[in-house]
Amino acid sequence: MISLALAAAASEAAAERITDAALIEATILLGVATLFVLLFRRLGLGAVLGYLIAGALVGPHGLGWVGGAESKLAFAEIGIAFLLFLVGLELHPRRLWDMRRAIFGLGAAQVVVTGIILSALIFATLGFSWQAALALGLPLALSSTAQVLPGLKSSGTINSPFGEKAFSILLFQDLAIVPMITIVAALSRAPANPAAPPGWQMALYTVAAIIVLVLAGRFVINPLLRMVGRYGERELFVVVGLFAVLASAAFMHSFHLSTALGAFVAGVMLADSPYRHEIEADVEPFRLILLGLFFLAVGMVLDIEAVMARPLLVVALAAGLVAVKVAVLTLLVRAFGRPWKVALGLGLLLSQGGEFAFLLFTQASDALLIAPEAASLFSAVVTLSMVSTPFLMLFARNLEFAPDTSRKLLEDPEHAPRGSALVIGYGRFGQIVSQMLHAVDCSVTLIDKKPSQIELSERFDTKVYFGDGLRLDLLRRAGADEVKLIVYCIDDRSVDAAALRPVAEAFPNAKILTRVFDRRQLLAIDGSGVSGAVREVFESSIALGLMALTHLDIDRREIEDVEAALRHLDEVRLGAQMVDGDLSAGMDHRFQPGGSREGTSILEKLRETRAAAKAARDEAEVGEGAA
Repeated sequence: MISLALAAAASEAAAERITDAALIEATILLGVATLFVLLFRRLGLGAVLGYLIAGALVGPHGLGWVGGAESKLAFAEIGIAFLLFLVGLELHPRRLWDMRRAIFGLGAAQVVVTGIILSALIFATLGFSWQAALALGLPLALSSTAQVLPGLKSSGTINSPFGEKAFSILLFQDLAIVPMITIVAALSRAPANPAAPPGWQMALYTVAAIIVLVLAGRFVINPLLRMVGRYGERELFVVVGLFAVLASAAFMHSFHLSTALGAFVAGVMLADSPYRHEIEADVEPFRLILLGLFFLAVGMVLDIEAVMARPLLVVALAAGLVAVKVAVLTLLVRAFGRPWKVALGLGLLLSQGGEFAFLLFTQASDALLIAPEAASLFSAVVTLSMVSTPFLMLFARNLEFAPDTSRKLLEDPEHAPRGSALVIGYGRFGQIVSQMLHAVDCSVTLIDKKPSQIELSERFDTKVYFGDGLRLDLLRRAGADEVKLIVYCIDDRSVDAAALRPVAEAFPNAKILTRVFDRRQLLAIDGSGVSGAVREVFESSIALGLMALTHLDIDRREIEDVEAALRHLDEVRLGAQMVDGDLSAGMDHRFQPGGSREGTSILEKLRETRAAAKAARDEAEVGEGAA
């Protein structure tokens, strides 16, 4: 008994030490990451470079404050699955089918041509066997999905022709991981693993797994979301969103397939769901945290000793990798009929090595195709190429290569003439609002972050400036300090008080009005400091309801009373919901089948008021007649 107690105490002490170490490491990682991300953001170099440098500094090859880089990298790869899931949510299956030529044409050409050229160069210059050169060259053809897609999303170019081309190439690269794993297994010099499936079986697994995910999205996740939507519990949307990502990733991982591909398929299957915006808003914070952890882990696995032992070789290989990928992709995109500027912009954007190269290098080492030292060397090359990407993109932006539109179409609002109002979002909603402002000669500056919408507006001689209207720096450049109104007409259900409060605090002289989708979003912006909000669902429903009553031949005055009563009931109910923070509050303040005590009372008061007013008018008319 004493020995069991001692063993239990020792186990508890060991667990406590592990917990303490994990908390200390997490504190160090997050603290140093915050410092470097703020620094590099301030320098205009982006958050990714800050994460990479922070990871390299505190990792086992730097100051040694944090260990276990490989395990953290494996965990953080879930962030890539979250990223691909969110991208899938924005792609309707029909739109994905429309992109098939870019995915299987340009994407396949980039992977095959770049992989063969890099393999040939490694074989000719570094003395590797052709099998080892192929195991190294093919992974180097991949680019960093985790580095490129967040930049495209934040700049609003993910849905532009330029962004679609970049995404198509990245998507095919993710598909190409399965055949690359098969090639490494076929070339392996290690003893055969009888449990490992052959390549043709892996291909069948991939097709079957995608079909299963499609069916699960349509017949399991979508009905589950409808059930959750009826209860209106925000927490359940978070749970279902996380479940969709993790379950699809785990399902693909069980077949040794790409977890990111599984998450992407799950996202595409939910792209036409009416609850897409809720899921996107709930999953986004997890994506941001895990991607940050991923880049920290990438920095931690950078073998600084390997770089310092042969610094010129590592730098030369990284520069050669970037140069070859820029040249090959530029020529391929040009061959597919795109302009030179767009081609070079894509080449610079996708010039880095990718995160999946680390996995493939490890598999090549296990297959005895390359030595562990070679895997470490080329991992350092990939990491260094990823460090170069923010600088290359600054270069591309200065030369106006990155966007797939002309400068005229994507002009910064800094160049806009100063007006009395800013309208953020120039879709169908924003167009009506801006027309009404123009009707009273109010000078308006229009801002939108969708290049396709800006291009369409140009065709109708309407000047729209490019940018994210929730960013304070952009609003200042647009003259928000001088305007009387800032009107948000964007279709984004994730906008809440946290997004709008900084705007209200930064520009106290401007009245802020916003479009919200429903009462959920109206509750979410409570306390943000906005001066007014319009629920598009509520107002359009009232308009249609009034039309329905008119077609039922209800008296016009009765219709007016019903509208006034409904608005009053809704206002009281909304106030109760804001106080309690619960959508079920104030349920008695609404019209229901069989009548409503509150509604009937309000209608009676309105009728009495109208009758009294009519009696007063009649009495006045009688008095005038007598006089």
